[in-house]
Amino acid sequence: MTTRRDFLSGLASASLATTAVFRETAIGALFRANTVAGDRRPDELADDEAYWSEIQRAFDTDRTMINLNNGGVSPTPSHVLEAMIRDLRFTNESPAEHMWRVLEPRVESVRRDLAREFGCDPDEMAITRNASEANEIMIMGLDLRRGDEVVVTNQNYGRMLTSWDQRVRRDGIVVKPVSFKVPPSSVGYIADQIKAAVTPRTRAIEFPHITNLTGQIMPVREIVDFARPRNIEVFIDGAHAFAHFPFTRDELGVDFYGTSLHKWLLAPIGTGFLYVRKDKQKSLWPLMAAAATQDNDIRKYEEIGTHPAANHNAISAALAFHRGIGADRKIARLRYLRDRWARRLLAESPRVKVLTPLDSKQSGGLALFNVEGLDYSKLGGWLMANYRIVNTPILHPEFDGIRITPNVYTTLDEIDTFADAVTKAIRNGIG
Repeated sequence: MTTRRDFLSGLASASLATTAVFRETAIGALFRANTVAGDRRPDELADDEAYWSEIQRAFDTDRTMINLNNGGVSPTPSHVLEAMIRDLRFTNESPAEHMWRVLEPRVESVRRDLAREFGCDPDEMAITRNASEANEIMIMGLDLRRGDEVVVTNQNYGRMLTSWDQRVRRDGIVVKPVSFKVPPSSVGYIADQIKAAVTPRTRAIEFPHITNLTGQIMPVREIVDFARPRNIEVFIDGAHAFAHFPFTRDELGVDFYGTSLHKWLLAPIGTGFLYVRKDKQKSLWPLMAAAATQDNDIRKYEEIGTHPAANHNAISAALAFHRGIGADRKIARLRYLRDRWARRLLAESPRVKVLTPLDSKQSGGLALFNVEGLDYSKLGGWLMANYRIVNTPILHPEFDGIRITPNVYTTLDEIDTFADAVTKAIRNGIG
């Protein structure tokens, strides 16, 4: 449970090396929200608009649209954006001096902040531009021989499957995709499907921590514990997981983990991280070449050439904001918003199917639904054209629907407007 003391210590523990990470209005909103919260449990705050309206004030969003595609990329709080813009302007005054000599060294403070949140050593935390970059470092960096097998699921992110397919074409490896029903009967069932695909030739398993399609939270620890004694590497795509719901490295037991920070952490666009356990770094090649002297240095994965320091330095401001809310409060709110629309639509008609388990242990704020008799893509376009509701149509060989992903700045009015619109479509059609 997040208390007033937790709030203050969370802000204090976030690095302030980037200077002035909070503008007065941002920190004021957090303090006011925390006063409203008192010592109540996260579930008691999930529907308290007095609390969440203060959080919403930290964002300058276009309220003429209802953005329910925060799973793709989310707006960052205004003070985080301002921190990045401030550093961009400072960079532009004298790039070689200001960016390389003043701002770039501050990435070490960001590294320390993220490592503390994830629960690892800073020398195991590489700052990347997104989850795709982090995950492709893992996929392309592992030594594999012709005939070696890799197990994936057919609900892995498309770019990751494309990356493995390139290794198939280039290196002659064998990729074995696993299918599982949605919603699954249990996470144990998913784990069994993955385990059944493993053979003596399996060298790696790669799958998402939470799928980008239905929001299914996957059995990471069970697969890691299964694979490790068999000397099988497990790569986890955490693009939608970090700062979405609380967990640490040790709870997962992972050796490799990649994620984006411009989704649920609300950091600037173009930020992510790659975690590689220290004793695994020498054997995992970087995506872009690094010196042999960096074999055991996590920073070898950051050798990408000239890039702005402003984006990654603002991560600390986003992380401080995240801690100011509290991960437990955040996931309670996201699940409340999910259930508010999903359970209402399920009650409206038996034609509605929610392909996401509405169970706090198996999913978070991301959910997928469809309506029998309504084309999902046409419904998605109708919602946008008539109600300015941003949504994500999903087409998979085994299922389809519309993905809905609110965030902490989403209001109850916006959720209800979405549910009202779908209800109207169910009753009257979309013409």
